[in-house]
Amino acid sequence: MRDGLGKFALLALAGLLWAGGSGQSQASENTSPLDELPKYVKQVTHFGQRADWSHDGRRILFLERTFGDVYEVELETNVIRPMTHRYYHEGYTRALYLVNGDILLSGARQFDATDPLASRSEKNAELWVLKKDLASEPVPLGEKCSEGPAVSRKHMRIAWTQGGAFYMADIVYDNGRPTLAHKKKILDKRDLPFETGLETQNFRPPDEKELVFSAYGYQGTEVMGLDIATGKVVNYSQAPNQYDEPEGIFPDGKHTLVECDKHNRKGTQYIDIYKLALDGSANTTRLTFFSNYPGYKASNPVVSDDGRYMAFQVAKRGDMAGVGRGILILDCVEYSRANELGRK
Repeated sequence: MRDGLGKFALLALAGLLWAGGSGQSQASENTSPLDELPKYVKQVTHFGQRADWSHDGRRILFLERTFGDVYEVELETNVIRPMTHRYYHEGYTRALYLVNGDILLSGARQFDATDPLASRSEKNAELWVLKKDLASEPVPLGEKCSEGPAVSRKHMRIAWTQGGAFYMADIVYDNGRPTLAHKKKILDKRDLPFETGLETQNFRPPDEKELVFSAYGYQGTEVMGLDIATGKVVNYSQAPNQYDEPEGIFPDGKHTLVECDKHNRKGTQYIDIYKLALDGSANTTRLTFFSNYPGYKASNPVVSDDGRYMAFQVAKRGDMAGVGRGILILDCVEYSRANELGRK
């Protein structure tokens, strides 16, 4: 059991499903999902969004807010420390651990409060590397990025979206300064047989020969896989008129987490988190029930490198995509035990 989560796992002795039973009932108007968390879920921060697990499972990186600072919470002590306070910047939209412990950032060089979303666009948001010792300012990689990049768990490799295409490259260090090498285009949406918006999500473990990505607006939104070598694209969610956006992926590569509205088909403001099989069956399992509570949703899940824990965020209905109001952790093992007890 991971250090820092031992007490949480001991507390999560299962027995109760979400909302005091099946998890399917609708909560009262004045109740928050945070008031009725099952024993396999723990809140670790009361602010923040877009969590990312450290590779040793001891820390979670997260954004204070969109266009804000980056923070890290140590799970054993609950100490939260700022990662980007020591220098001036214009705010970040993504922060992800690289395999060597350095941090990949996405953010614009300029921010205009009267037109904030411009700093999130692919015309302005660019990729940077912040060294893990925090001793110097981040170094720009010279690439703009639409929404989130994909980061390898095994290699200093990233993929990102720009101009309706996916690119992949390795991060190398020249006299200690990070730069990109071996850059290549791996997909252009103009080559697809359907209209869609694109976003890279995850390299699929364990061999990372496939890139899981979002196909926005295609049959609602679908979870897709790209064979990097052949260019073949597979539809894994296969759910027309349903919103399915992949997020964190399990380390065995058999499932990905998905933001989904399968339970109501009302769109992105009513999403919860599901686990989607990547075996072609399109089978899903619902993991959270935040949208059963009027005004709430759950989003942006990521999986620890051992597959045991899911970090995610609580959000309010009406919040812009990616906005979160606190980070939580779900113990996947205790979730399974609770559901087994609930079925007996």
